[in-house]
Amino acid sequence: MADLRTIKAGLDDIAVRKDLRVPMRDGVALAADAYQGVADEPRPALVALSPYGKELQALALTTPPQRRPSPMWDGCIEAGDIARVVREGYVHVIGDLRGSGDSEGEHIGNYNAGGVPLGRDAYDFVEWVAAQPWCDGNVGMIGISYFGSMQVLAAAERPPSLKAIFVSGGHYDFYETTYHGGVMWFMPRAAREGRGGDSGWAFTDRVKSRMLETYSPEEIEARVAERLRDPDVAAWPNLVHVLHYPRHHEAWFDIVMNPLDGDWYEERNPITLAGNIDVPVYLQIDHGRGWTVDGTIELFDALNGPKKLDIGPYPPMQSRPFVEEHDKMFRWYDHWLKGVDNGIMDEPAVTVFVEGSRERATGAQWPPKPVEYRPLYLRPRRGLSPDPEPLGPEHAAPDGFYQAPLTVTDEVEILSWSTEPFEEPTELIGTGAAHLFAEIDQPDTNFILRLWDAAPDGGRRLITTGYLKASHRELDERTTEGDPYHPHTRAVPVEPGTIEEYVLRLYPFAATFLPGHRIVAELSNNEPLADAHNALLPPDAFHLPVGRPVTHKIYRDAAHPSRLVLPFTAA
Repeated sequence: MADLRTIKAGLDDIAVRKDLRVPMRDGVALAADAYQGVADEPRPALVALSPYGKELQALALTTPPQRRPSPMWDGCIEAGDIARVVREGYVHVIGDLRGSGDSEGEHIGNYNAGGVPLGRDAYDFVEWVAAQPWCDGNVGMIGISYFGSMQVLAAAERPPSLKAIFVSGGHYDFYETTYHGGVMWFMPRAAREGRGGDSGWAFTDRVKSRMLETYSPEEIEARVAERLRDPDVAAWPNLVHVLHYPRHHEAWFDIVMNPLDGDWYEERNPITLAGNIDVPVYLQIDHGRGWTVDGTIELFDALNGPKKLDIGPYPPMQSRPFVEEHDKMFRWYDHWLKGVDNGIMDEPAVTVFVEGSRERATGAQWPPKPVEYRPLYLRPRRGLSPDPEPLGPEHAAPDGFYQAPLTVTDEVEILSWSTEPFEEPTELIGTGAAHLFAEIDQPDTNFILRLWDAAPDGGRRLITTGYLKASHRELDERTTEGDPYHPHTRAVPVEPGTIEEYVLRLYPFAATFLPGHRIVAELSNNEPLADAHNALLPPDAFHLPVGRPVTHKIYRDAAHPSRLVLPFTAA
């Protein structure tokens, strides 16, 4: 047993047990620190598990919370407010996953998908904590992002002492964590390797590529050559480096080498495992996180036990160290771990903050209100209208733009279409779709659509986004009006010069457009290099640019009804 010592955090005295050794069933020991009040009495415990290093999490005791775009914001300090946890009468136990930090063992591939299941380790960790004399046998979990994913993986294993979980900002569909609509996103690289302020995983030489462990050198060489035939990848120096020198970037190499969805990502997918979860689950996420909101709702729908869904206001990124949502979390855990009758289960299952009106919509499911999907058609002079274009293609010329690769220009071309100002408050809650009839002169491109609320004074707020790699345009059987799904299991090159219908999924959102405000839709094939929204995201949170010049024509005539399909709440 580690020695107990006392530290000072503000006005609080905190007892700390450093470098506890937690045995796993295969003999590997994980490292952990436990923080608690100085009184000698057992308490419920909140467990935090990640590969980011328990020493980094201790900065929550000394570093004031930082919001993006502060240069001191560090994306990996996510285990929660240690002093607050202790003050509320819990033990805060922060552990290093196998192969990371001070723990033993090896980590193979992302989320150790090629090695011992992390959920199995979490089971052993939870039960060990519950058996300690300083714990009263009741355990919950804490932490956002990776820590949140670990909560779901742990709950799916059903450790008897895990009584509830509270997940904020978790990542669930591992393919959609990195490939948005088939377009590669770089933020997961920063989380793994450390870029632009992120500390990254606390790995040394004990993380191994699942690809390199699975395939022969000859097979790897052939697969790398195939990946480099993608001009987007071949034009990006860092990816070329990763592919040629994978031993320096083993976890990121695995993701770069797998641009299609399938078994590689579905194994141990938390959403797939959600049917095994029987403990109460509280899911919290903020607007502006796009794919993460989508995954949170998908997980909520898959759960069978007591559950809550809480979607909070923009902006998307919480402070680091993570301190938000603790009031809600302690109400949840006081009820389920301490038996406090605080009425939380009498409240609606779903609560959604509505941007614009700044009200909260509640209900029993997502979306919390009935919705009616209505189209807004792309019209001449960059208009968006409920009425379709009456003219045929011979009279209604397409809109278009040419985008040079970012290797030769700093300019990102953007097309935009706007509604007339709204005359009365208009509420939209749900997912959406953008149907674009487009012609390109290359076998592939990206379609990136961003939907804004534009105020009369010129200010604007991002409402939602949609991404689609043109070669990933196939839809699957889950698709319904306003709610498209792409399998992303194969890439089908586009025949240059043909008009194709591309259906972009617009991530879930909730917004009221006030009188005088407009909906503005912006389309590009690369992201703007910098704007007010991007500044709020983690460092390196941009998408892989298109590596070839592409001319885009967007048809919006009677034969090609390009349109948005949006979820208007029913009166």
